[in-house]
Amino acid sequence: MKYSNIQFILLVLIRFVLGYHFLYEGFDKLFDENWSSAPFLIQSNWIFSDFFHSLTNDQMILKIIDLLNIWGQILIGFGLILGLYVSISAFMGVLMLLLYYIAIPPFQSNLLFVDKNMIELLCFLVIAFFPTSKVFGLDFLIKSTRSK
Repeated sequence: MKYSNIQFILLVLIRFVLGYHFLYEGFDKLFDENWSSAPFLIQSNWIFSDFFHSLTNDQMILKIIDLLNIWGQILIGFGLILGLYVSISAFMGVLMLLLYYIAIPPFQSNLLFVDKNMIELLCFLVIAFFPTSKVFGLDFLIKSTRSK
């Protein structure tokens, strides 16, 4: 897909900003020895709240969820920043944000339907469907070496 210079720069900038945010959030959780997803899961009060609450009952399941959340954010962040497997990273980001949105939807507060998770989710979809890593990123290098 051919973009104008400003379109390309803005798409790469969105990719980097999303990557930075996920990477930062992942490392913040990783280095906080007291962090757990339990408080978030317990706050759930929508249609799947019983399911989200039940995840906190078993410490082993909760530990797995914590690890998936932390390392998911870190790997998605690195993928976006480095331009490596960006489509996969973007769709995994959409999945994570959709789970956050379903657990605690914004209409439980004064935001009605749109919150930061929804905005970020839409940005991930833009990155997934308007790829830049095939031109600027490690995906480009991988593609170049395979075509030789």
